[in-house]
Amino acid sequence: MADVVFNLKNFDVRFDTPEGEVYAVRRVGFDVREGECLGVVGESGSGKSQMFMGALGLLARNGLATGSVRYRGQEILGLPERKLNQIRGAKISMIFQDPLTSLTPHMHIGGQIIETLRTHQKMGQREAERRALDMLELVRIPEAARRMRQYPHELSGGMRQRVMIAMATVCGPDLLIADEPTTALDVTVQAQILEIMRDLRKRLNTSVVIISHDMGVIASMCDRVLVMREGEFVEAGSADDIFYRPKHDYTRMLLEAMPRLDEPDSAQRPMVPPLADRESRPTILSVQDAKVYFPVRTSGLIFPKYKQLRAIDGVSFELKLGETLGVVGESGCGKSTLARAILRLLPATAGTVLWCGTNLDKTTVTELRRLRKDLQIVFQDPLASLDPRMTVGESIAEPLRTLRSDLSAVEITNQVRAAMEKVGLDPLSINRYPHEFSGGQNQRVGVARAVVLQPKLVICDEAVSALDVSIQAQIINLIIGLQTQLEMSLIFISHDLSVVRQVSHRVMVLYLGRIVELADRHTIYLDPRHPYTKALISAVLIPDPKIERSKPKIQFAGDLPSPLDSRAALTFLKSKIIDDPDAEQYVPKLIEITPDHFVAEHDPMP
Repeated sequence: MADVVFNLKNFDVRFDTPEGEVYAVRRVGFDVREGECLGVVGESGSGKSQMFMGALGLLARNGLATGSVRYRGQEILGLPERKLNQIRGAKISMIFQDPLTSLTPHMHIGGQIIETLRTHQKMGQREAERRALDMLELVRIPEAARRMRQYPHELSGGMRQRVMIAMATVCGPDLLIADEPTTALDVTVQAQILEIMRDLRKRLNTSVVIISHDMGVIASMCDRVLVMREGEFVEAGSADDIFYRPKHDYTRMLLEAMPRLDEPDSAQRPMVPPLADRESRPTILSVQDAKVYFPVRTSGLIFPKYKQLRAIDGVSFELKLGETLGVVGESGCGKSTLARAILRLLPATAGTVLWCGTNLDKTTVTELRRLRKDLQIVFQDPLASLDPRMTVGESIAEPLRTLRSDLSAVEITNQVRAAMEKVGLDPLSINRYPHEFSGGQNQRVGVARAVVLQPKLVICDEAVSALDVSIQAQIINLIIGLQTQLEMSLIFISHDLSVVRQVSHRVMVLYLGRIVELADRHTIYLDPRHPYTKALISAVLIPDPKIERSKPKIQFAGDLPSPLDSRAALTFLKSKIIDDPDAEQYVPKLIEITPDHFVAEHDPMP
């Protein structure tokens, strides 16, 4: 039996609120052993994060932690701040969920890592700089010396997460606590972050605790698993026991709700209705050579020079009545820009968008306004897209008041109530505000607002990416059900191929504003041809420890290249590159290799 590094016993966390005392964690206990990876899994609000925040003395002022917290046998709960600071950051460190809010915005990346070394290990400036640089290289940050001088906002989400890992491990801690370390990251970046954590664990023999609601992350990383619900553990065991022999209904629900790339048509999860007669259905949307460029100033104040950022660079596809097209790719590949260009929410540089035969680029503002009732969007963050000063009823009614002037106030209210009922919301909550709902409920409000006009096309832009798996399954089931009822067409945007395969008839893979592969949902998984598609599929986590341990992994180093560099789009066709970032490059052709399976030109992989 390995030594126990960290131990909780009879541990409670409670908060003093205007409504009375609220327990976030109730009488929990567990050990973390030397060198092991422990997973703590549960949905949002189950108490996972507050348990560790309380154990490390990081609770809000109205919070109180009681019980026992021991590090290497030493009681640390209630230690004076000065003594606790000698342990936090040096012996026990934590990677927080959102690196942008956890990093100091006005300090260079290097300075923040150096500060950790000088505080805990009393290093000199030069030695700390050298160690910080080594650490950034260890977590695979390209051009580490240059990154040392950059600020957090200048880095991508994946890069910021690597910086957080570097800061948390630079002192060689005994215990690393990772709180949702990959939530909302692209699947390829997520795979890189998890591989870095595996490597650090192996090199430093660090004990790791991973807090997550993603059963795929837990299957990929953990030796033991604790399942948490409403502040209590409902099940504990080895990873194999939890995944193959779950005993609690809640554990089984979490596993069944998780979309699986290898089981897209499971009876436990909603399925997209088949579209056998696709060819005979009318085309409602035709996008032809769409381009969206943004001028970016690269130099000069008095006589500035600009380069074109090619967010969308020649995209063409068709969408049939009642069809769902999945659009996948990493952040920055142009998915959301494409959606907004289709809906005329931003101007296209070139190309044509035909809606039921009408060229949207040539419509007047009045004509486009009349067409809006058929073209709707569900945004990624429901709270950011709902007006906090309006009740949910007013938000859902707004499209009706704006685009259906023929309806009376009573008819609008009735339709709003019907829409709320259709998406699983209680019509009696029509006068509540967004902050009074959960994330899943607010996403339902967003769906209700989009479908209340019974549109012909709804674009779902990362509509389920940040939701718990059970809420995600409910929203997906809701969207599929509404599509069947209303015979809507959908464009479903996501970076997660497992979700996209579950809900889509065809899948389009974007890379830096261009299509690299387009095929039906089964072909794209069973017979991927483009290296980028293969890498995306390889990076998708499957909630099965045996599969995750054995499956081959394809990874690309670093982040996406800059779309300002004209060579970037030829990452997979280097044989055609002109070695000049400003030169006009060759445009890879999209070739139909089998009926309805299109793949962009690429070089053979080495």
